[in-house]
Amino acid sequence: MIRGFSLLSIALLTSLLTACGGTAMFREDPQHSGVSDSSAPTRLDKLVWKYSAPDKVYSSPIVYDDTVYIGCKNGYVYALDLDTGRLKWSFQTRGNVEAAVAVKGDTLYIGSWDGYLYAVDTDSHQMKWKFRTGGFVYSAPVIDDGVVYFGSKDKRVYAVDAENGSEKWHFDAKGEVYSSPAVSNGLVFVGTLDGYLRAIDKQSGQEQWNYTVRQAIYSSPSVHDGNVFIGTDDKYVHVVNIKTGQLKWRKKTAGKIFSSPAVYEDAVYFGSGDTYIYAYDEKQSGRKWEYKTNGPVFSSPVISSDTVYIGSTDGYLYAMAAANGKLRWRYKVDSKIYSSPAIADGKVIFNSVNGEVFAIQ
Repeated sequence: MIRGFSLLSIALLTSLLTACGGTAMFREDPQHSGVSDSSAPTRLDKLVWKYSAPDKVYSSPIVYDDTVYIGCKNGYVYALDLDTGRLKWSFQTRGNVEAAVAVKGDTLYIGSWDGYLYAVDTDSHQMKWKFRTGGFVYSAPVIDDGVVYFGSKDKRVYAVDAENGSEKWHFDAKGEVYSSPAVSNGLVFVGTLDGYLRAIDKQSGQEQWNYTVRQAIYSSPSVHDGNVFIGTDDKYVHVVNIKTGQLKWRKKTAGKIFSSPAVYEDAVYFGSGDTYIYAYDEKQSGRKWEYKTNGPVFSSPVISSDTVYIGSTDGYLYAMAAANGKLRWRYKVDSKIYSSPAIADGKVIFNSVNGEVFAIQ
């Protein structure tokens, strides 16, 4: 009897934790580390499944529990079975869903080019609420402490209550916001298309500092060990102190950097429009390695099992040893890869622009 009660209690506790617990979002966490806790294949074995969406896909896949979520140009978000790739359900907005979605507990958060952020119940598949902005939402939402942070083409950054969709604050960024905010140390960091990296107090919505680039920022910032890492249209990756907004170091490539950096161990990893994937020493700024692909690299790297996974417009998904850049394997598809891969259940999930979603291991 006692044993039965104990097992029932554990089951109920697990259910409650699942219902109100975990999150999944672009770049893995609110700090945008780009580092996954899941293991991933260091040797390529097989294609597990492929799903063909009816329109182009620029959104990065997000995996939560046993479901892969992917946005599509036709305004839909598709929920796919992680094991089989079978379509479970879908939700329609009225605009392109280019930004990666986010999930917390039983709620899916979707930014759409129709100008709304949607909250959708993942059990009933019904909308819980929607929040209106004044422009396209192509900034991937980030969830931290019960608040959803995201930007809009209306030049604002928003903080919205994750439970009911009420606005906590908005910030006039003075430039369109394409990048996804990173949240760390009580601050929200975001890049703007008018060339600024801005640090905003997450409670008050007041700006604490800004760092000037003067060229567009599409890349999303990554925060690690007291610094913000971000790529820009000026072809540099910039590393800025999170407290002061002062430049620590920067390195120039031969192409614009749309790729969002990932920071792992003692290195920062990113792709460039010059066709290369780079690894730089996080502290000393020296180049650790570089790897040439056959097309501009707009995809953002995800790191798992000491391996860097990243796509290229040459149609390959690459897996390289994080330590030295040695190619472990690559997988060819028939269209360009712009989005960032996701890691889950020993699989790499990624998509190409023509709407195909792949799971390989």
